[in-house]
Amino acid sequence: MDMRKISDQFFVAPQITQTDFAMLRDKGIRSIICNRPDGEDAGQPRFEDLSKTAQEQGIEMRFVPVSGGIYDEEAVADFTEALNILPKPVLAYCRTGTRSATLWALAKAPDMSVAEILSATKNAGYDLKDIVPRLSKGGKPAD
Repeated sequence: MDMRKISDQFFVAPQITQTDFAMLRDKGIRSIICNRPDGEDAGQPRFEDLSKTAQEQGIEMRFVPVSGGIYDEEAVADFTEALNILPKPVLAYCRTGTRSATLWALAKAPDMSVAEILSATKNAGYDLKDIVPRLSKGGKPAD
C-alpha cells in the first residue's frame, strides 16, 4: 500500500481495500476519509463495504466524495469538518491520492502559508501548483 505522509497527523493513499485495514490499524491510523465516489471504476470497493471493515478494526470512516476535479465549497467544508473531528491520525484516499491531498491543502489554506502547503504536498509526491491562486485566497474558489 502506498501511504504517503503529508503531516504527522494526515496521510493520503490511492484506493484502499478490505485487506489494508489491519495494516492501517497497526500503523496507528484511527480514521479514514474516502474522497472517491462509489462506482468510479469497475471493481472498486464500495464505501459501505469498506466502512464495515473499518468499524470491525476500530477505525472511523467518513464519505466525502469528489469527482471531476471539482472542489466546491461544500466538499471542502465537509472534508475540513471531518478532518477536525475525526480521531488522529487520519488517512484520506481516492484513486491516486491527488484529490485527497488537494482537499487537505484547501482545508489548510486559511491557517497555513501557500509555501508550507506546497512543501508538505510536494514531499509526499503531489504537485499542487495549479491550485496556488485558490490557496492564496484561503482556499476559496475564484469569483
